[in-house]
Amino acid sequence: MATHRRPKQSSRARLTVFTGAAATAVALTAQLAAHADPAPTKDEVKAQVDKLAEQQEQAAERYNGAKERADQLRKQADQLQDQMARSQAQLTELASGLAEVAGEEYRQGGVDPSIRLMLSSDPDGYLAQASSYEQAANTQADSLKALKDQQRRLDQQKQEATAVLAELDGSTKVLNDAKNEVQSKLQEAQRLLSRLSRADQAAIRAGGGETASRSASRVDPATLPPAGGAAAIAVKTALEQQGDPYKWGATGPNTFDCSGLMVFAYASAGVSLPRTSQEQGNAGTNVGTDWHNAQPGDLVVYHSDRHHVGMYIGNGLVVHAPQTGDVVRTMKVDAMTINTIRRI
Repeated sequence: MATHRRPKQSSRARLTVFTGAAATAVALTAQLAAHADPAPTKDEVKAQVDKLAEQQEQAAERYNGAKERADQLRKQADQLQDQMARSQAQLTELASGLAEVAGEEYRQGGVDPSIRLMLSSDPDGYLAQASSYEQAANTQADSLKALKDQQRRLDQQKQEATAVLAELDGSTKVLNDAKNEVQSKLQEAQRLLSRLSRADQAAIRAGGGETASRSASRVDPATLPPAGGAAAIAVKTALEQQGDPYKWGATGPNTFDCSGLMVFAYASAGVSLPRTSQEQGNAGTNVGTDWHNAQPGDLVVYHSDRHHVGMYIGNGLVVHAPQTGDVVRTMKVDAMTINTIRRI
């Protein structure tokens, strides 16, 4: 039987096939490249980094609030544990005293004490013993009542401790979620920046992620209107931190987030502020939203969710800790949407 073999291609034919395949591959690659997302510009990256920085700051303030609440709950739980230990010791002591009384009655054969007194061979001592018995009976009744009251207090303390520990678990979850979100936003911002040249990265970092209209140069306190009382100390302290790095969750002395800077500044004047910008938005007296009514030392809280805060220092400026990658510095008071101004 004859065999049918495919004719062998010539070298020229094979070259033509390979050349055509290569050309097709090049064309396909060019087509895919044409439809691929173009490399982002510096301005596009900057806009995305700014947005991520805002989201990171929102998460950081949630972290601050959750951490403050968790710290309070841990302290409360420790106090309840101490109270329960003392209550249990008192309960044990009361129960022991009643056990001794019950044991004595058992040893007396269960005879009613009044009958034992009436059968006494000492009539003159009867009244004295009867009085003593009445006092002992009253003491026993009081001890029993104290025992029941102490048991109630202990049970209530246990319920409170259970509720506190359950809330602490919830606060810890919020704390960890907020921390993870902050880290995620920071990593995403770094990933975006890594797509730019070193020069462009440096330019964005130098600007702190803010537009030029929102920034201002270092301010000399001597050029500002005077403040009074605690506000004067707070303004002076806040301005002394110019150039210190922003760090989320920090309250000084060398790094700060926005609300942490306010806490640190007023603490130097002996005034305790709430930890978060949201809580600081309810502190002191409401001045409204018109910055023209602000006085040096007032807290200016920004955005509808109050996730940023600065301190008014006069001349239409606030000092604040802007965001990750930036430092404590001043900006125009109306550079962001004012939610409320609070006088401390």
